[in-house]
Amino acid sequence: MAEARASIWTYLVVYVLLMLLMALTTGLAFVDLTPWSSLVAMVIAGAKAAFVILYFMHLRYSSRMSWVFAGLGIYFVGILILLTMNDVRTRSWLSPLLGG
Repeated sequence: MAEARASIWTYLVVYVLLMLLMALTTGLAFVDLTPWSSLVAMVIAGAKAAFVILYFMHLRYSSRMSWVFAGLGIYFVGILILLTMNDVRTRSWLSPLLGG
């Protein structure tokens, strides 16, 4: 059974896209998007992570079980981020030193 594989051309295109996204991230560091800076940076970082996972970690051409485990990993990282953000948001309620 022949496996589908990415060609050198695909890797070069993905590499160029990653370099463009890196340049965009660097350029946006010098632009003041006050309320949106973090969100834009996270969206760009998510796009870069998706390219790396799909092509350089070969998830695009792997079995559906690999997709399930990758999705579970993303799901649990999301839970950890949400719980951390909840802790940071409510920390001032409990500490008199932080204005609570």
